[in-house]
Amino acid sequence: MSPRAKEHGLTSLHMDSWESGAQNWTLSFLDEFKKRRGYDARPWLLTYSGRAVESLEKSERFLWDLRMTAQELVLENHAGEVKKYAHKNGLLLSIEPYDMNPAGDLDLGAVADVPMAEFWKVGNTVNSAYSVFELSSVGHVMGKSIVSAESFTSDGGLDAYPWSLKNQGDWAFCVGINRFVFHTFAHQALGDAYKPGMAFGPYGVHWHRNQTWWPMVSAYHRYLTRCSELLRQGVTVSDVLYLTPEGTPHVFLPPDSAVEGAASVVPDKKGYGFDGCSPKILIERAEVKDGLIAFPGGTSYRVMVLPQVQTMTPALLAKIRNLVKAGATVVGNPPLKSPSLSGYPACDTEVQTLAKDLWGSLEAPAGPTKRSYGKGTIHWGGPLSPANPSPLYPDYDQTAGILKSMGVVEDFTATGPVRYGHRRTADRDIYFVSNRSGAPIKADCRFRVAAGNPELWNPVTSERRALPQFERKDGTTIIPMEFDAFQSFFVVFGGKDPAPASTDAKNFPELKPMQEISGAWDVAFDPKWGGPEKITFDTLQDWSKRPESGIKYYSGIATYRKTFQVSGLPSPVSKILLDLGTVCDMARVKLNGKDLGVVWCAPWQVEVGDALKVGENQLEIEVANRWPNRMIGDKQPADANAREVQAPPGFLGGKKIKTGRYTYSTHNPYKPKSPLLPSGLLGPVTILTTE
Repeated sequence: MSPRAKEHGLTSLHMDSWESGAQNWTLSFLDEFKKRRGYDARPWLLTYSGRAVESLEKSERFLWDLRMTAQELVLENHAGEVKKYAHKNGLLLSIEPYDMNPAGDLDLGAVADVPMAEFWKVGNTVNSAYSVFELSSVGHVMGKSIVSAESFTSDGGLDAYPWSLKNQGDWAFCVGINRFVFHTFAHQALGDAYKPGMAFGPYGVHWHRNQTWWPMVSAYHRYLTRCSELLRQGVTVSDVLYLTPEGTPHVFLPPDSAVEGAASVVPDKKGYGFDGCSPKILIERAEVKDGLIAFPGGTSYRVMVLPQVQTMTPALLAKIRNLVKAGATVVGNPPLKSPSLSGYPACDTEVQTLAKDLWGSLEAPAGPTKRSYGKGTIHWGGPLSPANPSPLYPDYDQTAGILKSMGVVEDFTATGPVRYGHRRTADRDIYFVSNRSGAPIKADCRFRVAAGNPELWNPVTSERRALPQFERKDGTTIIPMEFDAFQSFFVVFGGKDPAPASTDAKNFPELKPMQEISGAWDVAFDPKWGGPEKITFDTLQDWSKRPESGIKYYSGIATYRKTFQVSGLPSPVSKILLDLGTVCDMARVKLNGKDLGVVWCAPWQVEVGDALKVGENQLEIEVANRWPNRMIGDKQPADANAREVQAPPGFLGGKKIKTGRYTYSTHNPYKPKSPLLPSGLLGPVTILTTE
């Protein structure tokens, strides 16, 4: 951070998603075009009207040059100038470079100090997962340690809370995001009479201090912080680099075959990681180190896959030839001509000459062929050279087969539904692994690491411990692992090889029930939000199923209290956990006056430590649900328009507002018969031990 930034407290200037269509003219455009393309555009301007000039071939080439010129001007005169302004004022520049951007997503994103993607919360109609792959790719090839995302954008109600976001958030971490920017954190300038309060229209997950669960959300934020910090260490490990076609605009879409669930909003990469790269970035930054295509400060790749198109400029083809000559492995077919009118027709002859030199021929061999050139290799022919290529890239299995023939095993595989991300530092391999199913699983996880102590780092609890059970095989480490629903861990390899583990050592010790805490509970609701100040629940039950209106429609925090007896404790070496069973939606646990922390995700457990004692114990559990129940309650006849609040000056003209008995929001999508959300502590509450 510069001294200027310290003066004003701001850190970044942000350019949001483009959303403004194409731009292809300025007063100086003709001069810029001639300077950049080497010929006069005026004879070709009739193509702006959709007509062909001289021939369709030449007109298409001119339009290609036109779009490239527009791209360069946007990058230099818009993004580049904004970046200069930001740096002049001690700020970094972040850019969301997608959504109808005429400059090409990858190239506009590459201008940013912090490239930024966008993903919409599961359940919405928008699928922008492609932007997460795009901007993670930009970060990896540009050597950026931080890749942001506009996160969990939505157009629903106030139904989001940390547990509902965990699976998708872990997916984003695995793809390459390591900074979440919540959409949205609306400013809440009003008092308690206006809760939930201000909203950004219907959009966003309403991430602000007026949320019912906000007093507990720091536990989730600490999880995000731990994950983000570890996922900024070193560089991402990927194997495959997909080169996008030349020209603009282009969006990088990985081949469907390279991910699990291509149509999903959370498509998971397979065992060989990948990134996309634009020709511009490749020409300016790529080099070869130790046989890998490397980017300064960024990721290195074992294979580059070319797009299945027939055109390429001489400059790009010369760069690819030089990379192969220096030791790169490239998969793809020779181009047949240039896409540009610059230097036409000599440019086509140059392309064909370069292509024949690198591939040996312009006619594809009948079967898969490996051709050596310099220190590197070209793979083409057979299924890699279809007569009518579609889609843009060859099938993932074909690329995987080439990597296996090179002796490269998959970076990660598992016998269960586990996704992964992998980063490497000078002395550590850091894997982030996440159960992508909503049920507990056991899986053997295979990591492409042949040495080093495997440790499990739990980002929810910050616990770090050894994983004593593992097997080394064929340059990999196989570790039997257990995950609860959507649970995630870091597996970190570092240090020396461990001594053989004892035969009874386990990666995940079995938990056994020690005592169920059953019977009646005293429950205190906040009367300010319509609930009873004190009531006894004979058994744990869903608030929305209670007959009392103040409980049925309650939103906020309620406190459960119970006294229970313990006759004896396990041995001191045993771990003791309190399992809450089912919680809707978050809980803070206190035992004998000691705050044990917040439980917000599976396995819905908290470590008890030395807080549990023989004899009488006092247990207190604060439970928060979400706003919809109270907002639905405020639509019932008895509570609809039951009060009038005075808007402050400058807000809604300072007028008086009719609103519900308890709630007010500028966005309220709920109806009197909208379904209520399950709420409260449902249990069973059980003490578990490893003894």
